[in-house]
Amino acid sequence: MSCRGGCGRLHAVNVLEVLGVAYDNVEPLTRPKLTSQRQLRLLNFLPFGPQNTGFTLSITQCVCNEQENLMSGRFATFIVWLVPGISVPNFSFINQQIRILRIRSLQHDFEDTKKEEKMRMRNLYRKPTTLRCNAGSRCYSASAVIWSLLGCLLLFHLYSNIHHKHGEGREVQLRVTNHPQFRELQQVEEEIIQLPPPKGKRSPRAAKRRHKRVTPLVDEFLDEDSRLRHVFFPGNNSAIDPVKVTGNDSYYYYPGRIWLDTDRNPIQAHGGGILYDERSNTYYWYGEYKDGLTYRAHKRGAARVDIIGVGCYSSKDLWTWKNEGIVLAAEEMNGTHDLYKSNVLERPKVIFNEKTRKYVMWMHMDDANYTKAAVGIAISDTPDGPFEYVGSQRPHGYESRDMTVFKDEDGVAYLIYSSEENNVLHIGPMTEDYLNLMPVMRRVFVGQRREAPAVFKHQGTYYMITSGCTGWAPNEALAHAAESILGPWETMGNPCIGGNKMFRIATFLAQSTFVLPLPGFSGSFVFMADRWNPSDLRNSRYVWLPLIVEGPTDQAPQYSSTLPLWSRVAIYWHRKWRLPQGWSTFK
Repeated sequence: MSCRGGCGRLHAVNVLEVLGVAYDNVEPLTRPKLTSQRQLRLLNFLPFGPQNTGFTLSITQCVCNEQENLMSGRFATFIVWLVPGISVPNFSFINQQIRILRIRSLQHDFEDTKKEEKMRMRNLYRKPTTLRCNAGSRCYSASAVIWSLLGCLLLFHLYSNIHHKHGEGREVQLRVTNHPQFRELQQVEEEIIQLPPPKGKRSPRAAKRRHKRVTPLVDEFLDEDSRLRHVFFPGNNSAIDPVKVTGNDSYYYYPGRIWLDTDRNPIQAHGGGILYDERSNTYYWYGEYKDGLTYRAHKRGAARVDIIGVGCYSSKDLWTWKNEGIVLAAEEMNGTHDLYKSNVLERPKVIFNEKTRKYVMWMHMDDANYTKAAVGIAISDTPDGPFEYVGSQRPHGYESRDMTVFKDEDGVAYLIYSSEENNVLHIGPMTEDYLNLMPVMRRVFVGQRREAPAVFKHQGTYYMITSGCTGWAPNEALAHAAESILGPWETMGNPCIGGNKMFRIATFLAQSTFVLPLPGFSGSFVFMADRWNPSDLRNSRYVWLPLIVEGPTDQAPQYSSTLPLWSRVAIYWHRKWRLPQGWSTFK
């Protein structure tokens, strides 16, 4: 851009330099403090964008104007307009700086002209690099031929990878779907729920739990006086009782029903996860023991139950569970302890460390107001405890709320936690003893407000199920995939299949907590979720459903690139289902 007066091109950086010099020359007592908002306004005005061309041209013309008095006055006006409160008492100083810039601009123009002339002469006498060829034939640049060959090789390699991935997907699909019970689990099962006529007024407690954007089904779910209460939370007469049920009715899961242990008491392992202990060939289910009174710490506080501890249950078949007791108990007397009963303990997960031979538990620790936002760590020599509490920390110096852990095939363990006011998920590796974190962390799903992460792996690809942040109200789950657990992660959409539309966008009225691989059946998992009952948290239910990874995704990834081709993650709704017979023989 040029202007009258022959000063040549004057870029935005020159204007910034003049403005900076003028501002720095103002007396300190009269110099106002620039806020970041004003600086941002200034930077937004200066680039030569289509919307700012007129303004920048005005500055350029006033700087290049030969009439110094007019130039100084107009330039000072722009400074005062951009940064209110700044006075520029020394116009002659500005004029001097502008003259210097004009000389610099002319020097730059002269140097640019010399460089352009030099390059033009060099190109004029440069010999083209070509392949020798016979007369009458077409000659191509050697570099063009080489790049063409490389492009062909790249396309061939890309096609081979895609074909290989599709081949693996077909093998998995045949292996899973050829089993008759898996074909049954993959059948889409509809759920018809007749909503009653809308009430004129909901109960006050339901109104407090109601999120801003809820469906009529979720609105009905949050109302403890709803006529559909028995549908969402079936009574004791329909409880899953492994001791009582025999024959062909054994080993069936009924999502949302009360689930009894071998003592015929409701299982208390909410927000939990499962560890398979190879030394004892036993599954251990750890979770929040919430068999207490639900109340609010203050008027606007969330529904809560005092810490009782972490419950532990053991099983050989993932259906019959024995109560192993509370393996990490609350602190009754010491009010400064993290485990003091009025604090918060959520989402405990346990992994085994082969090097130290210790069972390590990580959990979300908080105070009653959810301001501590930390993770707690405990260790034990045996999977059934007792666990010794080590302490708490804010991972990587950030707040942590909903969290989970994931142990990779190479033995490296990772912490995944919701942070930064639940706006971002953080992922970082642990130290070798699983008692601390390495100084490495990745921020994923920035600004997407995801929580309740559940991570699993299939054929070298990492997958994650997350929920939105709506308190106790259920919301839509999303499936994500990545080639590295540290990312980048891509979102594949809602994995829920079956039920009805309102059921699917509410994750079957549940929230993810863990994904358990099913041994012996590649690509098959158990999706574990909690159906929270905010009016009576001890009566919250478990929703276990089959999760299968196979075939292409139903939706394109969130990014424009369609590679790599992720396999579809599908969570199938069933009122009643069970694992394939003989699955335990593959362990």
